[in-house]
Amino acid sequence: MKILIVGASGTLGKAAAEELGARHDIIRASRSGLDIAIDIGDAASIQAAYKKLGTVDAVVSAVGNVHFGDLADMDEEKYRIGIDNKLIGQVNLVLIGRHYVSDTASFTLTTGILSKDPIRYGSSASMVNGAVDAFVRAAAIEMPAKQRINSVSPGVIVESMEGYGPYFRGHNPVPAARAALGYAKSVEGLQTGQVFEIF
Repeated sequence: MKILIVGASGTLGKAAAEELGARHDIIRASRSGLDIAIDIGDAASIQAAYKKLGTVDAVVSAVGNVHFGDLADMDEEKYRIGIDNKLIGQVNLVLIGRHYVSDTASFTLTTGILSKDPIRYGSSASMVNGAVDAFVRAAAIEMPAKQRINSVSPGVIVESMEGYGPYFRGHNPVPAARAALGYAKSVEGLQTGQVFEIF
């Protein structure tokens, strides 16, 4: 398969590329380039990349920005960071991409444990993750042709604990390589409308 991995320069994206790259043709995308540049916060960037790539068989999104902050200091602008990037950016990868992928293609989006197990300063991440998971479940029943859509919802990643550890006390960190199995399950399996929780 020809698989587009968006966010391939990040911890999860690299792990997904390594897992899937053993069996498939991987196209690595990030905001700064790699094989192709995609800024999910810019619909025009997404469209231009799809046009350049032609038909792909799977799209994996391992990217998305949110603002972490005390609820007392949050405002619409701070919430908009996650809404406009991690939520609408990933939704646009599907809405635009459905016209450029094969009839049996899959889309795999990324959310995270905070939709079910919130932490201090994480209200935006919890909100956005929950919205993306709900979108996946609902969009699956209306996807065109035989296209599929799922999300991978990992716990805090082992490789990210240096920065995030203080906020995830008591959590069992997940190695990126284990989280990558969720992307393989979504891309290479047949399920749709699923949230693959890897906690």
